[in-house]
Formats: sequence, structure tokens, C-alpha cells
Amino acid sequence: MKNSIYISLLFLTILLGISCKDKNTNDDIAIIYQCPMKCQGEKTFSVAGSCSVCKMDLQPLRDSISKIMETGEISDTSIFNLNSTWITEEGQSIELKDLKGKTLVMVMIYTSCKAACPRLVADMRNIENQIPEELDNDVRYVFISIDPEIDTPFRLKAFAIENQMDNEQWTFLQGSIENVREFANVLAVKYKQISPMDFSHSNIISVFNPQGELVHQQEGLGVDNKETIQKIIQTARP
Repeated sequence: MKNSIYISLLFLTILLGISCKDKNTNDDIAIIYQCPMKCQGEKTFSVAGSCSVCKMDLQPLRDSISKIMETGEISDTSIFNLNSTWITEEGQSIELKDLKGKTLVMVMIYTSCKAACPRLVADMRNIENQIPEELDNDVRYVFISIDPEIDTPFRLKAFAIENQMDNEQWTFLQGSIENVREFANVLAVKYKQISPMDFSHSNIISVFNPQGELVHQQEGLGVDNKETIQKIIQTARP
């Protein structure tokens, strides 16, 4: 009798162990990395880093990223956790999570600005011009107004047309004052209204991966954007 109980318990323990192992195998989806130049052939790596031969950053393989995207999961640091609502230049109501799946290049400006903002717009255009055309559907350039009372969807639409940014790659967002302030805090953008029509503000362009995680920031006007370009290509074409 004791032997049969012992055998039954042993069998149950083994069965539970197998079940747990199978569950972990399905849940733990790892990102696989590879040298973009394939200096070591088809060799892959389980952690991010740089190639020991060419020193370039290892890039995640598309298949491993796709598996993660299929789960629909986002991390605690993703901007897609924010439940704020925004209005596009087309008058459509969206949440940030509606932009999920694309590499996002984001900047905060206001359309009546005559000093820094035109240069930020030029910097965004310069970045867009250097991204390969085959990635056009994978990258979205997003402008968020820090002056939502003046920058209505109609005004944002006119601004987009005036600056030849009136296509699907470019998105202009108007939010409530509270939502704008919240998102500025996320980006570490500082701004302050100094007159009825003018703001002082940080000049930061931020890059988010398709899961909404901040991966890079470029600060300043007319600065060297090589690292920004590399990071956008890296996240849009793993």
C-alpha cells in the first residue's frame, strides 16, 4: 500500500514538473540578437550588446520581435499605459496605444512659435529624409502641441499642409492641458508660458520602439543626428 502511494505521488510530481516546464517554455519569449553585418555568419546572441568584430550594436531579429508583438504585452515603462485621449489634425480621437507597432519619433512644439520650433520641424524633416523608404510604413513622426488652446485640429492641419507634412507618416496631436503636462513629464520636456503667445521649452526629439518604450533622445537644435537615425532604423528594422 505504501509503495503504491509513493509511486502515485512520484508520478504526480513528475507530471506537475512537466506541466510547469511546458508553461514556462510558452511564456518566456526571448529576443534573439545578431550582428547586422553578420561578421560571425548566422551566429545569434541571447542578450543585447555589440559585435566583437565590427563593434556595431547587435540587432534583434524580426522573428523574435514578432513573437513578442503577437502577445500584445507592454512593459510598465511603455507610454501605451497612458489612458489620455488626443485629437489628430484630421479631427480623430485616439489614444497613444493606437500608435502601437510603429517606431515613434516624437517632439513637442507649438505652431505659433517663431524661434525654436521651426528648427525642430526642420530637424524632424532632416531625420525623416535619412530613413530608408522601405521603412516608411514602420515609422511615425508625431508632433504634440504644448499650446492646445490655440493649436486646434484645424490649425494643426493647416500647419501640416504648410510644412508639407500632410501624409500618414506625420501625426499632429492636440490634448487637454493636463494630458500635455503629463506627457511632457514623461519626455522630461520643460515648458512655460511666458506671454499669451509664447512659450519657453526644451528642444528634445524622442524615439520610442514599437512597444512604446523610450529608447533614445536627441536634445538641442541642429545637432548631429547620426545616433538618432541609427536608433530609428534599429527599432524599425530589427
